[in-house]
Amino acid sequence: MKSIGQLFPRGSLIVSCQALEDEPLHSPEIMARMAVAAVTGGAAAIRANSPPDIRAIRAAVHVPIIGIYKQVTAGSDVYITPTFASASEVADAGADMIALDATPRSRVGPDQLDSLIARIHTELDRPVMADVSTVDEGLAAEKLGADVLSTTLSGYTPYSPKSEGPDYELLRELLSRSTVPVIAEGRFHYPDQAAEALRLGAYAVVVGGAITRPQEITRRFSDRIAKG
Repeated sequence: MKSIGQLFPRGSLIVSCQALEDEPLHSPEIMARMAVAAVTGGAAAIRANSPPDIRAIRAAVHVPIIGIYKQVTAGSDVYITPTFASASEVADAGADMIALDATPRSRVGPDQLDSLIARIHTELDRPVMADVSTVDEGLAAEKLGADVLSTTLSGYTPYSPKSEGPDYELLRELLSRSTVPVIAEGRFHYPDQAAEALRLGAYAVVVGGAITRPQEITRRFSDRIAKG
């Protein structure tokens, strides 16, 4: 199993290339071209959702892929790679690292977070990125064997703080208390924000919507213009 340092160096920009079914750019082929554009622009790795997208991106670029599989499961709020089956599909599609929801929210199926991380390590031979929304979640995921923590879910759980920009406070706390690499992700709209996360000590920063979701970029412009 490769370490994070073998996949991409400290200070890297990771670009999230995702478009859900209700979004204009939803298509494995479009996401693959988006990944090519991101790598051409300097991305050291790609974060991608679903086996079809990951497979198309794997064929188009040669940088590492952090794979996820967003699935809605009845009876559970866990959305990002919720089961071992979803993780296995992501690995088979070509992901080099698997990211998953590491919150304590209820899960459906036999695998709880501890066994899910363990099985990804032993059966899929992939490192695990734990997407968290609080410091306690990050420290718990580290104890369960997560190889890297990410601030991805801050603001997306009912009990985490809501803000327009990145959660630098969560990043600082995880960096001061965790012994595994911490990746900054979530609401990075501007280059200066990403640079600040790296200055604080983040191993890498993931930027998604500000680069790969033109509808969100356009909305920021239109909303600002509407204010006069």
